[in-house]
Amino acid sequence: MPDLPTPQDATEAALFSECWDTVLSYADLCTAGSAAATQLAREAFAHGIREARSAESEPLRNPGRRPPRLPRIPLLLTAVRTRAADWETQGHGHRLDPELRLWLNSDNAARYTGPPLRRPLALRALRDMQGPDAELLWLAEVEALPLPVVARRLGLDPAGVADELTEVRGLFRDRCLRNHLDTPMDPQCRSYARLLDAVTRSPVADTPDDLSRHLARCVQCAEAAACLRLHGGGLPGALAGGVIGWGGLAYLERRRRAAEVRLGAGRPDDPDDEAAGTGADKARVLRNGLLVAAVLVSLLALAVTLLPQGSTGDDVAAPADTTDRQPVADPRPSPPVATRSPSEPASPSRISPNSPKPSDKEAPSASPSDHEGTDPEPQGSSTSSAETRPTPGASEQPTCHVTYDLVGQWPDGFQAAVTVTTEHALDNWRVAWTFRDGQRVGQMWDASFTQNGSRVTASAADYNRTVPADGSLAFGFLASWRGKNSPAYDFTLNGRDCAQV
Repeated sequence: MPDLPTPQDATEAALFSECWDTVLSYADLCTAGSAAATQLAREAFAHGIREARSAESEPLRNPGRRPPRLPRIPLLLTAVRTRAADWETQGHGHRLDPELRLWLNSDNAARYTGPPLRRPLALRALRDMQGPDAELLWLAEVEALPLPVVARRLGLDPAGVADELTEVRGLFRDRCLRNHLDTPMDPQCRSYARLLDAVTRSPVADTPDDLSRHLARCVQCAEAAACLRLHGGGLPGALAGGVIGWGGLAYLERRRRAAEVRLGAGRPDDPDDEAAGTGADKARVLRNGLLVAAVLVSLLALAVTLLPQGSTGDDVAAPADTTDRQPVADPRPSPPVATRSPSEPASPSRISPNSPKPSDKEAPSASPSDHEGTDPEPQGSSTSSAETRPTPGASEQPTCHVTYDLVGQWPDGFQAAVTVTTEHALDNWRVAWTFRDGQRVGQMWDASFTQNGSRVTASAADYNRTVPADGSLAFGFLASWRGKNSPAYDFTLNGRDCAQV
């Protein structure tokens, strides 16, 4: 007779099932196919649970000692990165994203497993914080959950959670400053340490020219500045990039869009709210339609927790990997057809030039949790059919208009957003354009793409294919450039010319 699950097993199953979407999301960024992403996520779950159990038993083995430990979600995300590194070592690197493989074999990856004083500042600071404080900071800043949801999940008073978050941000800054001062650094960096502390405390303080030039050259001090500056909206990026490492900023974008789409779909933050109209109805349909999926996720998480201690999860069978992958549809119903999902930003958030340029691909269908909706995750570097472009008549006027927005640029790469407005309703769409200077697209979100020479074609994801008349569609991408970075031109929508504005 098999052993019955213990209360600890059931608790772990419930807790970690809340994190399944997030783990699968990051695993998809790290892999080259949906099957590989699912396999990597399962192995990371098993690895993360064993690590959590070990950390919880440490006080029993050494009374009075509290070992540093990350919150649940970043613990599992770092487990994904650890298992990906194991795949590379064991000869399974072909299943990983090519850019991740380069990163895993670089000095950047070595920082996360090297001497503790050389590890990223945000990672060290988050591990040094008390568990509930670290959970609050991560859920609010990186996962972008509304504060009432965070309060319920952590058992906090909703009326005071905003003030508590402000205090926790200050604690994180203090840990970062202490760790920065403890880090071995050269005399020049040491001479700027106190000035850096003073400048980053105030939202109105000007950065002296010499410090600004130093931050442009010194990665270590620039990283410290990002962690110490709580104003300006850079804290989520500093946390995601410093704790997760490769792909941290792409993961952050996904969580932002997932949170916004949940709100746009009308899912009430508080079950006691009297949400009116279609929002409450849609949320009710989603909950009823996903009941079976939620049960399956709990069973999966429970099964993973019961794996033998020596198991790595490698024995879990997975279908053959696919070479060309289109964005995979979210298992829950697509958001209502609209000009653009009210949650979708007009352009993605800016990415720092000093930050890694992650791959962002479509995540495989993820089982939802009771607290977090499944990401409608786009992103794909998969193939799409070649563009067929009809020749318009001499008097034919464009029926679409496109805006090309250069969101951010750094020495060898840039981020851009494309918004297309169409006069006619679309059941599907394909946007193409040409680069003048040999730019190459590396990652894309809210669409999949192919590039043939200077011509790039972006194809709709499963959840945003339909666009109403006089509506618009939007997507973003990361690309590389060299020498010159002229704006894209010669845009077409489904093969027909668009006017560029």
